[in-house]
Amino acid sequence: MTPTALPTPTLHTDRLRLRPFVDADADDLFALQSSADVLRYWDSAPWEESARAERFITACRRMAEQGTGARLAVDRVSDGAFIGWCHLSEWSPDHRSASLGYCFTEAAWGQGYATEAARVVLRWAFATLDLNRVQAETDTRNVSSARVLEKLGFVREGTLREDCVVNGDVSSSWVHGLLRREWQPSS
Repeated sequence: MTPTALPTPTLHTDRLRLRPFVDADADDLFALQSSADVLRYWDSAPWEESARAERFITACRRMAEQGTGARLAVDRVSDGAFIGWCHLSEWSPDHRSASLGYCFTEAAWGQGYATEAARVVLRWAFATLDLNRVQAETDTRNVSSARVLEKLGFVREGTLREDCVVNGDVSSSWVHGLLRREWQPSS
């Protein structure tokens, strides 16, 4: 079966604009992904070379072309600043499922931006992709990210014990799931 392209949408909230990545995002993206603090619970090391940002942006385009998901840059409306990204990946039309992920600058933490961005991505995904299930994983030490998922209606379904090595430490992940029948787009 030939994959179907999945055009990356531009989505809006009162405070945020989510849009396809462009080449001009490379410097901001590198600053985000090279921060040890931002990636302290990530399953890969902070970027050390700026060329990684260009490869990431190319991978975003490839994801859309292959129809496997959408990765969106997140800008704050008030000043146009890039504050992170949110994605829906591993879209499986056969299983009507996908995975959700996000990453935000430290300056954006604690302001509800991750919840707001993820909610608008989920609203688009449930309306557009006929999803039945969205899954997300968080490092068990990343309580803030787990709270974001709970605010969105995700249910913690289990623990993947010692499934990652983060900064040289073996860590575990919580698996969260959100079913279409549980989704409440306005909450």
